[in-house]
Amino acid sequence: MTQSNRRFLLSKRPSGAVQRDDFTFEQVSVEAPGDGQIQVKNLYLSLDPAMRGWMNEGKSYIPPVGLGEVMRALGVGEVVASNHPDYKPGDHVGGALGVQDYFTGKPEGLQKIDPNLAPLPRYLSALGMTGMTAYFALLEVGQPKAGDTVVISGAAGAVGSIAGQIAKTKGCRVIGIAGGMQKCQYLKDELGFDGTIDYKSEDVLEGLKRECPKGVDVYFDNVGGDILDAVLSRINFKARIVICGAISQYNNKEAVKGPSNYLALLVNRARMEGFIVFDHMKDYGKAAKEMAGWLDSGEVKSKEDVVEGLETFPETLLKLFSGENFGKLVLKV
Repeated sequence: MTQSNRRFLLSKRPSGAVQRDDFTFEQVSVEAPGDGQIQVKNLYLSLDPAMRGWMNEGKSYIPPVGLGEVMRALGVGEVVASNHPDYKPGDHVGGALGVQDYFTGKPEGLQKIDPNLAPLPRYLSALGMTGMTAYFALLEVGQPKAGDTVVISGAAGAVGSIAGQIAKTKGCRVIGIAGGMQKCQYLKDELGFDGTIDYKSEDVLEGLKRECPKGVDVYFDNVGGDILDAVLSRINFKARIVICGAISQYNNKEAVKGPSNYLALLVNRARMEGFIVFDHMKDYGKAAKEMAGWLDSGEVKSKEDVVEGLETFPETLLKLFSGENFGKLVLKV
Protein backbone atom coordinates (compact mmCIF):
# COMPACT_ATOMS: atom_id res chain seq x y z
CA MET A 1 0.00 0.00 0.00
CA THR A 2 1.43 3.39 -1.00
CA GLN A 3 1.94 5.75 1.92
CA SER A 4 0.67 9.31 1.68
CA ASN A 5 2.44 12.50 2.64
CA ARG A 6 0.44 15.44 3.95
CA ARG A 7 2.28 18.71 3.44
CA PHE A 8 1.88 22.49 3.51
CA LEU A 9 3.21 24.46 0.53
CA LEU A 10 3.67 28.22 0.66
CA SER A 11 1.23 29.51 -1.96
CA LYS A 12 1.56 33.30 -1.49
CA ARG A 13 3.50 35.89 0.47
CA PRO A 14 1.51 36.76 3.62
CA SER A 15 0.46 40.34 4.30
CA GLY A 16 0.31 40.87 8.04
CA ALA A 17 -0.59 37.82 10.12
CA VAL A 18 -0.32 34.42 8.46
CA GLN A 19 -3.59 32.97 7.18
CA ARG A 20 -4.46 29.39 6.27
CA ASP A 21 -5.01 30.43 2.65
CA ASP A 22 -1.36 31.53 2.42
CA PHE A 23 -0.67 27.79 2.13
CA THR A 24 -1.78 24.90 -0.01
CA PHE A 25 -2.48 21.76 2.02
CA GLU A 26 -2.12 18.67 -0.12
CA GLN A 27 -1.71 14.92 0.14
CA VAL A 28 0.68 13.15 -2.22
CA SER A 29 2.23 9.70 -2.48
CA VAL A 30 5.51 9.13 -0.68
CA GLU A 31 8.29 8.34 -3.13
CA ALA A 32 11.13 5.94 -2.33
CA PRO A 33 14.50 7.59 -1.63
CA GLY A 34 16.96 7.74 -4.54
CA ASP A 35 20.71 7.19 -4.50
CA GLY A 36 22.32 8.88 -1.52
CA GLN A 37 18.94 9.82 -0.07
CA ILE A 38 17.04 8.90 3.07
CA GLN A 39 13.38 9.00 4.06
CA VAL A 40 12.40 10.38 7.45
CA LYS A 41 9.03 10.07 9.15
CA ASN A 42 8.57 13.41 10.89
CA LEU A 43 7.57 13.13 14.54
CA TYR A 44 7.84 16.68 15.89
CA LEU A 45 8.24 20.06 14.17
CA SER A 46 9.59 23.27 15.66
CA LEU A 47 7.40 26.36 15.26
CA ASP A 48 9.50 29.53 15.46
CA PRO A 49 8.95 33.27 14.97
CA ALA A 50 11.66 33.19 12.29
CA MET A 51 9.27 31.21 10.06
CA ARG A 52 7.30 34.40 9.45
CA GLY A 53 10.40 36.07 8.05
CA TRP A 54 11.20 33.08 5.85
CA MET A 55 7.90 33.66 4.03
CA ASN A 56 8.86 37.19 2.94
CA GLU A 57 10.57 37.93 -0.33
CA GLY A 58 13.79 39.90 -0.13
CA LYS A 59 17.35 39.73 1.10
CA SER A 60 17.87 38.13 4.48
CA TYR A 61 20.27 35.82 6.30
CA ILE A 62 18.65 32.84 4.58
CA PRO A 63 16.81 32.56 1.23
CA PRO A 64 13.01 32.84 1.50
CA VAL A 65 10.79 29.82 1.05
CA GLY A 66 9.85 29.69 -2.63
CA LEU A 67 6.23 29.82 -3.69
CA GLY A 68 5.04 26.27 -4.26
CA GLU A 69 7.71 24.84 -1.96
CA VAL A 70 7.13 22.87 1.25
CA MET A 71 7.12 25.31 4.16
CA ARG A 72 10.51 25.25 5.87
CA ALA A 73 10.59 23.95 9.44
CA LEU A 74 13.09 22.30 11.72
CA GLY A 75 12.04 18.92 13.01
CA VAL A 76 13.02 15.56 14.45
CA GLY A 77 12.04 12.19 13.06
CA GLU A 78 12.91 8.57 12.43
CA VAL A 79 14.67 7.22 9.36
CA VAL A 80 12.33 4.68 7.73
CA ALA A 81 14.28 4.01 4.51
CA SER A 82 17.83 4.73 3.43
CA ASN A 83 20.10 4.59 0.41
CA HIS A 84 22.88 6.37 2.28
CA PRO A 85 25.73 4.47 3.99
CA ASP A 86 25.72 6.68 7.11
CA TYR A 87 22.03 6.25 7.93
CA LYS A 88 19.90 3.19 8.60
CA PRO A 89 16.21 2.63 9.42
CA GLY A 90 15.62 3.27 13.09
CA ASP A 91 18.08 6.16 13.33
CA HIS A 92 16.66 9.41 14.63
CA VAL A 93 17.67 12.72 13.03
CA GLY A 94 17.03 16.42 13.38
CA GLY A 95 17.22 19.25 10.87
CA ALA A 96 15.23 21.07 8.21
CA LEU A 97 12.53 18.49 7.49
CA GLY A 98 9.65 20.74 6.40
CA VAL A 99 5.97 20.93 7.37
CA GLN A 100 5.03 17.47 6.15
CA ASP A 101 4.69 13.86 7.24
CA TYR A 102 7.78 12.60 5.40
CA PHE A 103 11.08 14.13 4.31
CA THR A 104 12.79 12.41 1.37
CA GLY A 105 16.14 13.69 0.17
CA LYS A 106 19.85 13.90 0.82
CA PRO A 107 20.67 14.18 4.52
CA GLU A 108 22.68 17.39 4.11
CA GLY A 109 22.50 19.40 7.31
CA LEU A 110 20.76 16.64 9.27
CA GLN A 111 22.20 15.48 12.59
CA LYS A 112 21.73 12.15 14.33
CA ILE A 113 20.11 12.41 17.75
CA ASP A 114 19.61 9.90 20.56
CA PRO A 115 16.03 9.60 21.89
CA ASN A 116 17.37 7.67 24.89
CA LEU A 117 19.30 10.70 26.17
CA ALA A 118 16.41 13.19 26.08
CA PRO A 119 12.76 13.38 24.94
CA LEU A 120 12.59 14.15 21.22
CA PRO A 121 10.91 17.59 21.64
CA ARG A 122 13.90 18.68 23.75
CA TYR A 123 16.08 18.43 20.63
CA LEU A 124 13.94 21.27 19.25
CA SER A 125 14.22 23.34 22.43
CA ALA A 126 17.13 23.43 24.86
CA LEU A 127 19.21 20.88 22.92
CA GLY A 128 18.32 22.32 19.52
CA MET A 129 18.40 25.62 17.68
CA THR A 130 16.48 27.32 20.49
CA GLY A 131 19.10 26.43 23.07
CA MET A 132 21.94 27.34 20.72
CA THR A 133 20.33 30.72 20.08
CA ALA A 134 19.99 31.51 23.78
CA TYR A 135 23.53 30.30 24.50
CA PHE A 136 25.46 32.18 21.84
CA ALA A 137 23.31 35.32 21.77
CA LEU A 138 23.68 35.82 25.51
CA LEU A 139 27.26 34.71 26.04
CA GLU A 140 28.92 35.90 22.82
CA VAL A 141 26.97 39.11 22.19
CA GLY A 142 25.60 40.01 25.63
CA GLN A 143 28.81 39.06 27.46
CA PRO A 144 27.20 39.00 30.94
CA LYS A 145 29.40 39.37 34.01
CA ALA A 146 28.63 38.36 37.60
CA GLY A 147 26.58 41.09 39.25
CA ASP A 148 25.17 42.46 35.98
CA THR A 149 21.46 43.20 35.68
CA VAL A 150 20.14 41.29 32.67
CA VAL A 151 16.68 42.01 31.25
CA ILE A 152 14.99 39.52 28.91
CA SER A 153 11.92 40.30 26.81
CA GLY A 154 9.73 37.42 25.67
CA ALA A 155 11.13 35.84 28.81
CA ALA A 156 8.62 33.00 29.07
CA GLY A 157 9.17 32.03 25.45
CA ALA A 158 11.48 29.35 24.13
CA VAL A 159 14.69 31.37 23.75
CA GLY A 160 14.09 33.95 26.47
CA SER A 161 13.45 31.44 29.24
CA ILE A 162 16.70 29.60 28.53
CA ALA A 163 18.74 32.79 28.09
CA GLY A 164 17.56 34.00 31.49
CA GLN A 165 18.55 30.76 33.17
CA ILE A 166 21.99 30.83 31.55
CA ALA A 167 22.43 34.38 32.88
CA LYS A 168 21.66 33.07 36.37
CA THR A 169 24.42 30.47 36.05
CA LYS A 170 26.79 33.39 35.40
CA GLY A 171 25.83 35.14 38.63
CA CYS A 172 23.60 37.82 37.11
CA ARG A 173 20.47 39.45 38.43
CA VAL A 174 17.78 38.52 35.88
CA ILE A 175 14.53 40.35 35.17
CA GLY A 176 12.00 38.87 32.76
CA ILE A 177 9.37 40.76 30.75
CA ALA A 178 6.41 38.48 29.96
CA GLY A 179 2.67 38.62 29.37
CA GLY A 180 0.37 37.45 32.15
CA MET A 181 0.58 36.59 35.82
CA GLN A 182 0.96 32.85 35.19
CA LYS A 183 4.04 33.32 33.03
CA CYS A 184 5.59 35.79 35.44
CA GLN A 185 5.04 33.43 38.38
CA TYR A 186 6.62 30.60 36.39
CA LEU A 187 9.72 32.69 35.70
CA LYS A 188 10.21 33.46 39.38
CA ASP A 189 9.02 30.27 41.06
CA GLU A 190 10.25 27.65 38.59
CA LEU A 191 13.17 29.25 36.73
CA GLY A 192 14.63 31.43 39.48
CA PHE A 193 14.31 34.86 37.83
CA ASP A 194 14.86 37.67 40.33
CA GLY A 195 11.95 39.76 39.15
CA THR A 196 9.35 40.13 36.41
CA ILE A 197 7.42 42.79 34.53
CA ASP A 198 3.97 41.89 33.20
CA TYR A 199 3.65 43.97 30.05
CA LYS A 200 -0.05 43.10 29.79
CA SER A 201 -1.02 44.60 33.13
CA GLU A 202 1.56 47.30 33.90
CA ASP A 203 3.61 50.03 32.28
CA VAL A 204 6.93 48.51 31.22
CA LEU A 205 8.95 51.65 31.97
CA GLU A 206 7.54 51.83 35.50
CA GLY A 207 8.28 48.14 35.93
CA LEU A 208 11.87 48.70 34.83
CA LYS A 209 12.29 51.49 37.37
CA ARG A 210 11.03 49.14 40.07
CA GLU A 211 12.96 46.03 39.11
CA CYS A 212 16.15 47.68 37.80
CA PRO A 213 16.81 50.61 40.14
CA LYS A 214 20.50 50.57 39.21
CA GLY A 215 19.85 50.31 35.48
CA VAL A 216 20.30 47.60 32.85
CA ASP A 217 23.67 46.13 31.84
CA VAL A 218 22.48 43.54 29.30
CA TYR A 219 19.21 43.55 27.40
CA PHE A 220 18.27 40.39 25.50
CA ASP A 221 15.57 41.51 23.07
CA ASN A 222 13.10 39.13 21.44
CA VAL A 223 10.33 41.69 20.98
CA GLY A 224 11.43 45.08 19.61
CA GLY A 225 9.01 48.00 19.34
CA ASP A 226 7.94 49.98 22.41
CA ILE A 227 9.55 47.58 24.88
CA LEU A 228 12.96 48.08 23.26
CA ASP A 229 12.50 51.85 23.57
CA ALA A 230 11.57 51.54 27.24
CA VAL A 231 14.64 49.47 28.07
CA LEU A 232 16.97 51.82 26.17
CA SER A 233 15.90 54.58 28.55
CA ARG A 234 17.31 52.55 31.48
CA ILE A 235 20.62 51.23 30.11
CA ASN A 236 23.92 51.69 31.93
CA PHE A 237 27.32 52.82 30.72
CA LYS A 238 28.75 50.26 28.24
CA ALA A 239 25.50 48.26 28.22
CA ARG A 240 25.06 45.49 25.64
CA ILE A 241 21.78 45.08 23.75
CA VAL A 242 21.29 41.77 21.94
CA ILE A 243 18.84 41.98 19.02
CA CYS A 244 17.77 38.34 18.85
CA GLY A 245 14.27 38.94 17.50
CA ALA A 246 11.48 41.50 17.10
CA ILE A 247 8.29 39.49 17.21
CA SER A 248 6.14 42.58 17.79
CA GLN A 249 7.09 43.76 14.29
CA TYR A 250 6.95 40.61 12.16
CA ASN A 251 3.33 40.97 11.10
CA ASN A 252 3.47 44.72 10.41
CA LYS A 253 1.86 45.79 7.15
CA GLU A 254 3.71 49.12 7.42
CA ALA A 255 7.43 49.77 7.89
CA VAL A 256 9.11 48.19 10.91
CA LYS A 257 9.16 50.54 13.89
CA GLY A 258 12.75 51.34 14.81
CA PRO A 259 13.95 52.54 18.23
CA SER A 260 13.23 56.23 18.74
CA ASN A 261 15.37 56.20 21.89
CA TYR A 262 18.56 55.09 20.16
CA LEU A 263 20.55 58.14 21.33
CA ALA A 264 20.76 56.37 24.68
CA LEU A 265 23.36 54.18 22.97
CA LEU A 266 25.50 57.23 22.22
CA VAL A 267 25.15 58.81 25.66
CA ASN A 268 26.03 55.55 27.43
CA ARG A 269 28.61 54.37 24.88
CA ALA A 270 26.51 51.24 24.68
CA ARG A 271 26.41 48.59 21.96
CA MET A 272 23.42 47.10 20.10
CA GLU A 273 24.21 44.05 17.98
CA GLY A 274 22.12 41.75 15.84
CA PHE A 275 22.41 37.99 16.22
CA ILE A 276 21.91 35.03 13.86
CA VAL A 277 22.50 31.57 15.29
CA PHE A 278 23.81 30.09 12.01
CA ASP A 279 26.96 32.20 12.42
CA HIS A 280 28.00 29.90 15.28
CA MET A 281 27.41 26.46 13.75
CA LYS A 282 31.03 25.34 14.16
CA ASP A 283 30.68 25.63 17.95
CA TYR A 284 27.30 23.89 18.37
CA GLY A 285 28.94 20.78 19.81
CA LYS A 286 30.63 22.66 22.63
CA ALA A 287 27.45 24.56 23.47
CA ALA A 288 25.26 21.44 23.40
CA LYS A 289 27.62 19.66 25.80
CA GLU A 290 27.47 22.53 28.29
CA MET A 291 23.70 22.83 27.86
CA ALA A 292 23.26 19.10 28.54
CA GLY A 293 25.26 19.51 31.73
CA TRP A 294 23.05 22.36 32.92
CA LEU A 295 19.93 20.32 32.13
CA ASP A 296 21.27 17.31 34.03
CA SER A 297 22.15 19.43 37.07
CA GLY A 298 18.79 21.22 37.02
CA GLU A 299 20.41 24.64 36.57
CA VAL A 300 18.48 24.99 33.32
CA LYS A 301 14.94 23.72 32.79
CA SER A 302 13.23 23.32 29.44
CA LYS A 303 9.49 23.66 28.87
CA GLU A 304 7.86 22.44 25.66
CA ASP A 305 4.35 23.47 24.58
CA VAL A 306 3.30 20.54 22.36
CA VAL A 307 0.27 20.83 20.07
CA GLU A 308 -0.93 17.75 18.17
CA GLY A 309 -1.85 17.57 14.52
CA LEU A 310 0.04 18.54 11.37
CA GLU A 311 -3.22 19.84 9.91
CA THR A 312 -3.36 22.57 12.61
CA PHE A 313 -0.08 24.15 11.45
CA PRO A 314 -1.28 27.64 10.32
CA GLU A 315 -3.40 28.23 13.42
CA THR A 316 -0.82 26.79 15.80
CA LEU A 317 1.91 29.00 14.31
CA LEU A 318 -0.18 32.06 15.19
CA LYS A 319 0.07 31.20 18.89
CA LEU A 320 3.60 32.58 18.76
CA PHE A 321 2.38 36.05 17.82
CA SER A 322 -0.51 36.26 20.26
CA GLY A 323 1.61 35.12 23.20
CA GLU A 324 -0.52 32.00 23.73
CA ASN A 325 2.41 29.59 23.73
CA PHE A 326 4.11 28.81 27.04
CA GLY A 327 7.65 27.63 26.40
CA LYS A 328 8.94 26.13 23.17
CA LEU A 329 6.10 25.65 20.68
CA VAL A 330 6.29 22.20 19.09
CA LEU A 331 3.90 20.55 16.64
CA LYS A 332 3.45 16.80 17.11
CA VAL A 333 2.94 15.41 13.61
